Amino acid sequence: MLGAQLLAVAAGGSARPGNGLQVGWAPVRMASAAAGDLLFAGIPERLRVLHWHGDTLDPPAGAVTLASCDRCPVQAFRVGAAAWGLQFHLEVDAAAVDAFATAFPDDAAAAPGLCEDALEELAVLAPHRARVLDRFAALVAGRAAYTSTRTFFTPRAETWEERFAADGPVYAAAVARMGIGAGQTVVDLGCGTGRALPALRAGVGDKGVVLGVDVTAAMLDAAARHGRDELAALLLADACHLPLPSGSVDGIFSAGLINHLPEPAPALGEWARVTAPGGTLLLFHPSGRVERAARHGRPLDPDDPLAETNLRPALDAAGWRLAHYEDARHHFLARAVRVG
Repeated sequence: MLGAQLLAVAAGGSARPGNGLQVGWAPVRMASAAAGDLLFAGIPERLRVLHWHGDTLDPPAGAVTLASCDRCPVQAFRVGAAAWGLQFHLEVDAAAVDAFATAFPDDAAAAPGLCEDALEELAVLAPHRARVLDRFAALVAGRAAYTSTRTFFTPRAETWEERFAADGPVYAAAVARMGIGAGQTVVDLGCGTGRALPALRAGVGDKGVVLGVDVTAAMLDAAARHGRDELAALLLADACHLPLPSGSVDGIFSAGLINHLPEPAPALGEWARVTAPGGTLLLFHPSGRVERAARHGRPLDPDDPLAETNLRPALDAAGWRLAHYEDARHHFLARAVRVG
């Protein structure tokens, strides 16, 4: 399929002519890696699918092969955690098979039984096709909030630091209340241009580890332009699915992120997972909740995840104990301790 070849090239692999035209119904074999794949887990080891391609591909370095056949060693592959390429046509229905045959009659003539067997082949394929496509649709829906976040923050990243340059001292004052110490590992989640990173580095010293995590690449690029990459390792990552071992962090700083998350409760649980017992979580904003609501011309939202009546039970359920809550006129600060 052209999409798989384009993905391979875009990710550093290549596309090239294959070993002749491959058209018709034939099996692919699932690789061992498919058992742990988000889309292909549970798919039968052998699956009959529609093939219709003459070109093939060489996957990029680091790609995970998920399916193959005798004629094509890479029939399906994954790049990273969220990009899949399929050489075969899992998406087809009977109308699509007829359309292919009408558009490419010479190709179809080389595949006996292509249309005659389509209904029977599709009936067997249907539940597996639905499983893969439903999983993919769910992943896309789950990532929609992050797409929206990137759409909002990317064009603002260039001037973000200048717009909020005066906030540096209040960020430093908030970090000072975390209680972090020399040699510890700390994370700034939703770090943006990294205004808290200098204070976090000062708190853990030269032997400590500081990570700045953001879902918007443009924000991390801006942080690097301001030299923040010399203070911390900057990671493009989803704050709700952190690429960190359990119990590996001593402190988490997060300014304004909770209100941008589609589901704050699971995020608090993920942050607890990566934090060692006794570690701290500091939620901060340089404006109080009342001030922010007034600035946006709206009343306080009773469902605001930062309202104490909502935040305290959410923290408890996730494995945190709320140690301090301060919703002042010009700032918001909540400090929690990892229990267990």
